[in-house]
Amino acid sequence: PDGGWGWMVVLAGFLMNTLSYGILRSFGVFFNEFVHYFEESASRVSWVASIALATQQLTSPIGSAIGTRYGARPVVIAGGILSCVGFLLASFGNSLVHIYLCIGLLTGLGWGLSYSSTMGMVSRYFKRRRVLAVGMVLTGVGIGSFVLSLLFQVLIDTFAWRGTLHILSAVVLNLCVCGALLRPIALQDDLRQPNDKRTINGNKGLHCFRELTSIFDFSLMKQRAFFVFCLATVMISMGYFMPYVHLVAHGSSLGLTKYEAAFVISLTSITDTVARLFSGWLADLKLLRTTHFLFIWNTLTGLSLILLPFGKTYTSLVALGLLYGFCAGGLVPVFFGVVTDLVGVSRVLNGTGLSVMMMSVGGLLGPPLSGWLRDITGAYTVSFFTCGGFLLLGSLALLALPSFFSSSPSPSEATKKGKD
Repeated sequence: PDGGWGWMVVLAGFLMNTLSYGILRSFGVFFNEFVHYFEESASRVSWVASIALATQQLTSPIGSAIGTRYGARPVVIAGGILSCVGFLLASFGNSLVHIYLCIGLLTGLGWGLSYSSTMGMVSRYFKRRRVLAVGMVLTGVGIGSFVLSLLFQVLIDTFAWRGTLHILSAVVLNLCVCGALLRPIALQDDLRQPNDKRTINGNKGLHCFRELTSIFDFSLMKQRAFFVFCLATVMISMGYFMPYVHLVAHGSSLGLTKYEAAFVISLTSITDTVARLFSGWLADLKLLRTTHFLFIWNTLTGLSLILLPFGKTYTSLVALGLLYGFCAGGLVPVFFGVVTDLVGVSRVLNGTGLSVMMMSVGGLLGPPLSGWLRDITGAYTVSFFTCGGFLLLGSLALLALPSFFSSSPSPSEATKKGKD
């Protein structure tokens, strides 16, 4: 670990994030197109991104569980094919429900299969530089969003939204390349796991139940620390994803041109990318616990989101967007670092899948709630305030983690000390 082929796995993770979250965070460019074409409200159109996000996160345990059992490579390749088919079928859609089913469910499922399996492989390949490696992988989100936001607007103006979805279907097929780079690796921690309980007995129903339980490893939810972390994750995700769905529309409502509004998202992605690298590097210095870094970054993200509606001009909105991007970007690497600290390296695939699944609850409800508040108030101000409040509630929940004020080592720290 900590080098060699691990850097190719980092590259695969970088591309996977570009082709999933990078696209999803740039999808706000399609927002006004769908509103005008389908003549629907902001809250109904918001469900496109929300369903895709929720499906991606809800099915992550499926990807991580199958990846744990059969290997990450075939799972990610299958996810790439599903994502491609979803965008291709959506390009022929004549109703918003058709878009929900194709992009929301089918493409979201493909992303879900790809995401947690790839992220789990990165954690398996790195130990000492794990948070930094995760930060490098997650820069794919920021760089992808920076490039794709403006590119989507150009493609829409040139080929319309249907032609753009055609092109996207070909682009996301490169997830198959990402899967091919995920070479399996055997770790000593794997030998400490209990023997496989796949003994066939006369009761087939009981056997199937045990098999399903072992695949998804929901026993992690019995651990108080992980359960509290999942509750915090729901609240954080209620607010975190809102700007990536509505910020372009918010900019347009202030009188910005389509390209100016899209460029705000692109610029936000720059500081997001820088912060992901900085946050990973800072966390690896071990100046504070990873949990403490997550609390700090999340609190700053909530406060910066509350400040966003005070940007009334293009310059002020860009400045506040850059601030939000930096805070939101710094949050992500330490989030996955906390997952590893809570469950240990040997269970990181399942821990990643379950925690990302919990994001789906907030990710499903947050953007439509913001759209609904915009529909009844006529502006996005209340939406930004509400979502910022959810992030701050998430910070309060993090304070309830047993290890937050404790000096006892986390599972991953205890394992490291045992080896030393």
